[in-house]
Amino acid sequence: MQIKSTLKNHLGELFDYTYCEDCNPNDDLDGKVLSAVHAYSFYKGKFVVVYADDKKYWTPPGGGIEAGETYEEAVIREVKEESNMKVLHQELIGYIDIHEGNRIIRHTRSFCIVEPYGDFISDPDGDITKIELINPADCKQYFDWGKIGDHIMERALAMEKEYYILH
Repeated sequence: MQIKSTLKNHLGELFDYTYCEDCNPNDDLDGKVLSAVHAYSFYKGKFVVVYADDKKYWTPPGGGIEAGETYEEAVIREVKEESNMKVLHQELIGYIDIHEGNRIIRHTRSFCIVEPYGDFISDPDGDITKIELINPADCKQYFDWGKIGDHIMERALAMEKEYYILH
């Protein structure tokens, strides 16, 4: 399944986006860079969002993929760094190709079940300054990633429901 859309980033720049579901993000990387992850994380039915003071926006935990790291490893590391939570379960939802001028960057979106290691104190990189556990229905009050973001949230909620049915 593919969805094509456009979206303004937090700086107001408009980009074309292509979302792919049931696709391997490591396939078809010719001319593309698999560079970042976001984790649609749930703890006891609440959705995890993080806030960056310097960027002035809320987002699901996520960030760059480091050299030699898989996207799955990046999800685990980013969730821990940005929320002080442990990933108990992870599944790929899909990925987004973002058309930025003469390059295409790819970001994965993963569904996660998490639990706190303890209280959130700080992000080691200093980017994230607070976290919240919110009702998933309220996510658009925190961030709005358009048609593709709506679809990803619907899939994440369906995956959460299925996870709890099976576990």
